[in-house]
Amino acid sequence: MAPTQNAAPILFDRALLRMRQHRALRGEPATFLLDRVTEDMEERLHAVLRDFAEVADIWTPGEVLRAPSRDRFKSVAHIDLSDQETLPLQPESLDLVVSALAFQFVNDLPGVLAQIRRALKPDGLLLAAMIGGDTLTELRQSFASAEAECEGGVSPRVAPFADLRDVGALLQRAGFALPVTDVDRIVVRYDSAFALMQDLRRMGATNILVERRRMPTRRVTMLRMAQIYGERFADSDGRIRATFDVIWLSGWAPHESQQKPLQPGSAKAGLAEAVRGTVKRE
Repeated sequence: MAPTQNAAPILFDRALLRMRQHRALRGEPATFLLDRVTEDMEERLHAVLRDFAEVADIWTPGEVLRAPSRDRFKSVAHIDLSDQETLPLQPESLDLVVSALAFQFVNDLPGVLAQIRRALKPDGLLLAAMIGGDTLTELRQSFASAEAECEGGVSPRVAPFADLRDVGALLQRAGFALPVTDVDRIVVRYDSAFALMQDLRRMGATNILVERRRMPTRRVTMLRMAQIYGERFADSDGRIRATFDVIWLSGWAPHESQQKPLQPGSAKAGLAEAVRGTVKRE
């Protein structure tokens, strides 16, 4: 069947992603990003003053719900990564959906968010963390410069990442109430670009773009990439920097008990008065 006009473009080879994640788990996985997200997830859930019974974890490459947070729930279903993006969730069956470091590899993120929204009970919560923003911008720039110089062209090396504003708009589009997004920027230092790429392999997060280059990269290009990386993004001690932006997103399934935004013109004090009040407090 031919794709519909509104079908999302297929950017990622999810079968390859699943294979590489499994390979990483069989070896010595690099878990520092997931560990940080797990700690943050626990803090964020602790700040929510309500109980959740039925919970689902969507596609997290590992375990993001640990004690004591997990002890608050009646049941937790882990939805394993699949080639397809259709979620096996019943309408209004869940109180909480979480996901960590998975949504950046989704071809149809609006569709997945809409599925989650339908699966949440009224006043149910989605809390997720995904890679986005300027993640690996240093590696992207270094590869682009090296390929242009050594091979006369540029191939897709680093996946395109959503920015904070886009993710917030997608939450609203999917019908979530009270959507909130924020970014946790993590800068990691490495001895070389090759050490960074080894960590990406140990995360199962190497290039899975459908339009990726299928031929092995030439040695001269790889060496030039590492040289450019060191020239542009090294600190005074010679170690290079790698940026990881973790975008946090949350939203609630609508419920009549939730706080409603004020109607335009309903404020009892004007902007000028509010500004004057701020100046006086200073």
